[in-house]
Amino acid sequence: MRRWARRLGLAVLVLVAAVTVAAIAFDLATAGESRPARALYGGPFVRVGGTLVAYRRWGAAGSPIVLLGGAAEPTWVWHDVGPLLAAARHRVYALDLPPFGYTQRHGPYTMAGWLALVRGFDARLGIRRPLVVGHSLGAGVAVADALGDPGGVSGVVLLDGDALPFGGPGWLAQLFVYPYYTALYRILSGADWLVSRVLRNAWGPKAPPFRHGVLAEFERPFRVDGTAAALKELAGGGIPGVTLTDLRRLAVPRAVVWGTEDTVDSLASGHATAAALHVPLTLVPHAGHLSMLADPAGVAAAIERAAS
Repeated sequence: MRRWARRLGLAVLVLVAAVTVAAIAFDLATAGESRPARALYGGPFVRVGGTLVAYRRWGAAGSPIVLLGGAAEPTWVWHDVGPLLAAARHRVYALDLPPFGYTQRHGPYTMAGWLALVRGFDARLGIRRPLVVGHSLGAGVAVADALGDPGGVSGVVLLDGDALPFGGPGWLAQLFVYPYYTALYRILSGADWLVSRVLRNAWGPKAPPFRHGVLAEFERPFRVDGTAAALKELAGGGIPGVTLTDLRRLAVPRAVVWGTEDTVDSLASGHATAAALHVPLTLVPHAGHLSMLADPAGVAAAIERAAS
């Protein structure tokens, strides 16, 4: 038994050593894949404090709407909704909340940091009293913005997001160690098969076939300098949000919009959020978590009603 135990222990040590060497070699071979945000996205950008913020804009006249995406969502997710809202006479802005999209990876990735970024963005572009639409993670930022400065927004829309915090134990981030985390991060974040599966689940039952060009819209932002370290930092603190008590005291005009097939934030969560805000739940039929992609016309119409 002792001889077999020694052999097993030796085999484990050899396996760990081999994996470690392979991970280090892979990390060194792919070290040049990370690039500055400007090299990966053509803009526009605006500097807010010390952070270069990536955004998109549609429309030149009308009341302002600010769109905030969720985790791992670049502003590309609004590429259909933005023009529809602009056609309805709105000035529409979508910005990347770091460490996602193409905004520079300058922490800390906290609610206070995101609020400062959103409000600084509004000030730099002359946006006054916008309707703030928050999807998933962005819902918490939209609500916190309205709670902190009710007069600074015309209203909020929670899109497939309950605005509550989310995250596991902070110690989990301590497991993200070099060289294993770096290698696994680079492999998985660029794997079409994995991104396609995640995207199909988030899109809903009517997800189309995904070509590499669409998958690259989600994979490319993971190549922005500093993203791996930033995600580790975010994982250590969890995704911030507001408390249910805070949610209930939201007093600005508000709406809750939800995909009926959302398996990321369940439909039950949508009903609970609408009940807490004392508003009806607007449903987007046959749409999953990424309802703005599954049914851009339906989502744009719901936002337009909230903006009226």
